[in-house]
Amino acid sequence: MSRRISSRLLVVIAALFCSFSFAGAQEAYGGYSPYSIFGVGDMAVQGSAYNKSMGGVGIAGRNNRYLNILNPAAVTARDSLAFMASFSMNVNNKIFRQGDNISANNVVNVNDIVISFPIQRVSAMMLGIVPYSDMGFQFSDRYTDPAVVGDAGNVSYSASGIGSMYKLFAAAGVTFLKRISIGAEFDYYFGNLSKNYSTTFADASYSSISNNDILQLNGIGGKFGLQYQQPLGNEIELGIGATYSTGAELKGYYEQGKFSVGSATTDTLSYRIDTMGVTRHARLAGEIGVGISLKKTNRWMVEFNYTRSDWRNSGLENISGYNLSSIPFSTTTSEAFRLGFEYVPNISDIRYYMNRVAYRAGAYYRREHYALSGHQIASMGLTLGATFPVFRMYNGLTVGMELGQRASLTGNLTRERYINFSIGINIFDIWFQKPQYE
Repeated sequence: MSRRISSRLLVVIAALFCSFSFAGAQEAYGGYSPYSIFGVGDMAVQGSAYNKSMGGVGIAGRNNRYLNILNPAAVTARDSLAFMASFSMNVNNKIFRQGDNISANNVVNVNDIVISFPIQRVSAMMLGIVPYSDMGFQFSDRYTDPAVVGDAGNVSYSASGIGSMYKLFAAAGVTFLKRISIGAEFDYYFGNLSKNYSTTFADASYSSISNNDILQLNGIGGKFGLQYQQPLGNEIELGIGATYSTGAELKGYYEQGKFSVGSATTDTLSYRIDTMGVTRHARLAGEIGVGISLKKTNRWMVEFNYTRSDWRNSGLENISGYNLSSIPFSTTTSEAFRLGFEYVPNISDIRYYMNRVAYRAGAYYRREHYALSGHQIASMGLTLGATFPVFRMYNGLTVGMELGQRASLTGNLTRERYINFSIGINIFDIWFQKPQYE
């Protein structure tokens, strides 16, 4: 590898790790949803802006123009001389409704930072960081029971939470027999989740109560992927893919405190720190995924994915830091069905720029990994997007939009409707070409 390439690679890797250190240090909401109060927060949809603009598919798809981070076997779908990178951000806009109560929120957050480079002609590697889950909620209420108000005066209740978990990964893949690709991925999960619940009395003769839960978490897991491509003639290929994620045993510590807050002093009523994995056992569930795709090279592609994850043995509902005692919460099996489509009118057109744009659409239906009061929460939505070529080769700017809904108004649930936007940059450059002259 030349000195020039080595310096480029060091700069990119340094930027990658500085970005993830910066992301981990932020106190702003990584995501916002009343459903993030449960478990390890609201699970982030995996994938770059490229994947998300097609409904979140990518298990079977192979495209040498974009990094596909959903299947480690897909890292070999690339030019063997190219350095590739992906960076994207999300803008999430949500409207919540429960009965007659309506509120709204919007959050801007980094979605993925990934780099990829070849190892040999038929093998490659990628490094990156993506959000795994986000916790963000804040609400308050007043007690209206006449007996309570008459005896203690005005009493209010408030709750808030913030934090995120991230997944730092390193994946490598190899292609053999020109059709079969396999890949493996090392995953390191880490993050901090904080919750606060307070009961406040307007009458100073009563002491208010504040409860705090802090979860400092980390875990190690892995992911394995397989892809097979079968030519059907006339540049059409059938693709089949599969992935398996091991999940991760959660380590770290769990800190819980209960404080009495008066007009003159704050007293500690109870306080403890438990080491996760010793006195309290919880884990992130594994996941299996399968996909099938059909494409015409550099023209169009359609793909369908199915994923399943069993959280029933995760232990999350048995630890108060993951649960909320006032709402019956239980873990269950999550499933997702995703469909995506891409179309490029003419990738080689030098006259009409819009003919080189990649247009995408998708749809999904997902059952969440938990049930509230016996109701399993479900989400559904539509996606649209496009990648606009920038400069030369396969550099591009990807924009995407997602319209969807989670839960409904039945069962006293909170309905969440959202319009999310994503913007991503994919970088493609020839770095690993041996110079002809010294």
